[in-house]
Amino acid sequence: MTATLLDGRALATRIETSLQGEVDTFATVFHRRPRLVVVLVGDLAASGSYVKSKAAAAGRVGIDSEVVRVPASATTEELVALVAAIARDEHGPADGILVQLPLPEHVDTVAVLDAVPPDRDVDGFHPENAGLLSQGRPRFVPCTAAGVQRMLIDAGIETAGRHAVIVGRSDIVGKPLALLLASRGPGGDATVTICHSRSSDLAAITRQADILVAAVGRPRLVTADMVKPGAAVIDVGINRIAGPDGSGKLVGDVDFDAVRAVAGSISPVPGGVGPLTVAMLLANTLLAAELRAGRG
Repeated sequence: MTATLLDGRALATRIETSLQGEVDTFATVFHRRPRLVVVLVGDLAASGSYVKSKAAAAGRVGIDSEVVRVPASATTEELVALVAAIARDEHGPADGILVQLPLPEHVDTVAVLDAVPPDRDVDGFHPENAGLLSQGRPRFVPCTAAGVQRMLIDAGIETAGRHAVIVGRSDIVGKPLALLLASRGPGGDATVTICHSRSSDLAAITRQADILVAAVGRPRLVTADMVKPGAAVIDVGINRIAGPDGSGKLVGDVDFDAVRAVAGSISPVPGGVGPLTVAMLLANTLLAAELRAGRG
């Protein structure tokens, strides 16, 4: 068996094409384009790369964007004040506000994220948005979790009545994805198990999964013997390891080559969930603009 490849790049391109038409319509009606403001703290190469890709994707669909760069020495209080100023549109119209993670260790990340108004929270991290998702009436869904669900729907992978196992319990991916997969409707109605660092006999649990999502940040944690034959395997992990020539190489949380021989379908790293995370951010930004304009 060779698993079907779940091409996140191709799906993200289709989503962007659809969003481009919607953004153009918004601009025609309201005489402005949706606008995303990103706060980038420090000079981490990975964060800078992620922000660059988000800005490029925004440009492709016609969303305006600005990156507000802040030195790594910024305090929690300074960042909270900056986010409040952006929310007052002091940096231009801000339909969506995103604080690029991770923040420096001395910063209270929760306090900074909570400063983003819930109606501008296009990352979906604010407690109000988390609460709405838990009640089955989502507004802004965390982008990676939304991307995983969209990938399953697009590939025609049935979720209703299936057992989905998520390895990882983060507020960004694991928890919101569990809520999405357990919710009623397309891409939902699954029986969901969340595994984490305290789960015993992880392999015994993952082998029960019809849908297995790895989102824990450990390179090649999921091996072939942990996967039920024919299962759909979604790899959310992005890990940089040393390549054979000493250069950096991106790998996921799944041992891709080995697992592909067992699984029914599998997402690659890179080129899987990553592009969909950005596409869902763009969709959230358009929704935020529509809500501000009274169309949501």
